[in-house]
Amino acid sequence: MKFVDEYRDPATITALARRICAEASRRWTLMEVCGGQTHAILASGLDAMIESAVELLHGPGCPVCVTPIETLDRALALATLPDVTLCSFGDMLRVPGSRGDLFGARARGADVRVVYSPLDAVRFAAAHPERRVVFLAVGFETTVPPVAAAARFARMRELENFFLLTSHVRVPPALEAILSAPGMRIDAFLAAGHVCTIMGTAEYEPIVARHRVPIVATGFEPLDILEGVLLAIRQLERGAARVEIQYRRAVRPEGNPAARALVDEVFEIADRPWRGIGVVPGGGLALRESWRAVDAERAFAELASVSAQEPPECRAGDVLRGVLRPPQCPVFGSRCTPESPLGAPMVSSEGACAAYYRYRPVEALEALT
Repeated sequence: MKFVDEYRDPATITALARRICAEASRRWTLMEVCGGQTHAILASGLDAMIESAVELLHGPGCPVCVTPIETLDRALALATLPDVTLCSFGDMLRVPGSRGDLFGARARGADVRVVYSPLDAVRFAAAHPERRVVFLAVGFETTVPPVAAAARFARMRELENFFLLTSHVRVPPALEAILSAPGMRIDAFLAAGHVCTIMGTAEYEPIVARHRVPIVATGFEPLDILEGVLLAIRQLERGAARVEIQYRRAVRPEGNPAARALVDEVFEIADRPWRGIGVVPGGGLALRESWRAVDAERAFAELASVSAQEPPECRAGDVLRGVLRPPQCPVFGSRCTPESPLGAPMVSSEGACAAYYRYRPVEALEALT
């Protein structure tokens, strides 16, 4: 396919991998912060091609995976209410809460619907004024603009039965938390290109200045990722540390001004819990006071008492922080599989555990022995 195949050309990939290995004077540790990048790395075998020069760690790059289990339990609590229709993207329906998942709730009669856009939920609310419609909104900065647009659209239509259950998170504060953790050794980051497409790269500048760690905004195809690695390696070899853009066909330093303005209109920066990391200062976005009418956590008294804890046998937190590789988890491939997941990284389409289970079946089998 034009504009895709050229980023997957085997000869060019091999040549770039060899260049990385030739230019690295030592083995550097890099962390990619995008689940799409993680799957591309494992599907294409990029980590094996450059393993002599680079150790690739998989960070908290899956927005579904870092959504707190408490948010899932709140969604489940809402879905059980007789007059509520809960809408979300399909990748949230199989993510386990402490009391099951949304697919199970739907099987038991709850009105849980998969939508392709938050605006679909707004339209459903307009067509069904007798229902209270809640959109479960999770994700990095990439997914926030359409959620903000949905809130604005609902206000324009004067809908009183549309609500948002939000768990949006911001990437830069999570990188700060990872770098500040005791014993964490990361030489450079590959930042998620789609997040930078919206937000730009300015928020990474203070992190680079404080920790002297290069950050390269990187795309998602094999050649994108290898070029991002090469740019990071070249900085490290020179002793440099700066923000650099590999994904130049989509990312500008200023991001998307219109999208950022829309987000700022509806949301404000707030502390937010990340699964596996804990509460990250400034690590999320919350609805502004002027938009409290659509805030499900304020509108539904039933959510006040909802709390949950992660299952103790699941090591998803260590996987998301790059401390543990999925096959090193004691329950990987045995008690935790895509068909019966204990944690979100095994069931999400961008989860690191799901990537290893799918693309590294030998490692999955070895984990059982």
